[in-house]
Amino acid sequence: MSPAQLLRRIGFYVFVAVITAFFALPMLWLVTAPFTRNPSLSVSWPDFTLSNFGALTDDPNALPSLYNSAVLSLWTMLITVAVAALAAYALSRVRIPGRDGILYLLLLLSSVITGTAAMVPIFQLMFKLHLLDKDVGVILVMTGGLLPAAIFILKDFMDTMPKSYEESARVFGANSFQVLGHVVLPNVRPGLATIAVWAVVNVWGNFLMPFLLYRTPEKQPAAVTLNNFYTEGGQPNLALISTFSLLYSIPVVIMFLFVSRRYGFRFHGGIKA
Repeated sequence: MSPAQLLRRIGFYVFVAVITAFFALPMLWLVTAPFTRNPSLSVSWPDFTLSNFGALTDDPNALPSLYNSAVLSLWTMLITVAVAALAAYALSRVRIPGRDGILYLLLLLSSVITGTAAMVPIFQLMFKLHLLDKDVGVILVMTGGLLPAAIFILKDFMDTMPKSYEESARVFGANSFQVLGHVVLPNVRPGLATIAVWAVVNVWGNFLMPFLLYRTPEKQPAAVTLNNFYTEGGQPNLALISTFSLLYSIPVVIMFLFVSRRYGFRFHGGIKA
């Protein structure tokens, strides 16, 4: 190996080490700080105390906010998956003039008009509909934000499913609902799982809409509650923030492991390889 090659290889390994440390240090802080009596922003060996968890349970809104996040994520995911599946199937099978243009326009508008840009009209709309500080209002807003991309993704899965499957079912007398329920949906389960995970992750980490639409602290999800952990002096309470962040991240990690074990990363069109 020439000196130039040796230097390039050393430089490559140093670059990889720096990138790895950049992403690994926050993770190390997250798993060590909750078990440290007086955590700081630096990573240190914990003294394995559970006092931070006890202090967190003294906050009346901390643990209930995790339940609120679960309720919002579950209902938004169910509605998004159901509506997106029906819409994607219709767009995949029914010939509508300008179908692809409409779909791309919806996707473009949903990407360009972010929640920050639309928060004033959304707040006014929810106020007019008397849906402020209500779960159904937040669920509808977040479902509406997720639907264009969900329909776009699911339509690709629907397009890849052979129509001969449906035609065979119709030959044996199946009606449209039976074809959808017994033939189409089982074959696009990887796509449905993709949308479900994507919707849950988006809602679970969403801060802006719940912060904007909820008025009662007891109804706020975990992403908003995390913003309230300050000491009496106005400084961030790192003990509570790190402990709550650890609990907050566990459901997402469990969901990732479950989906990865169940489906892997082999999402090829509508049928699992």
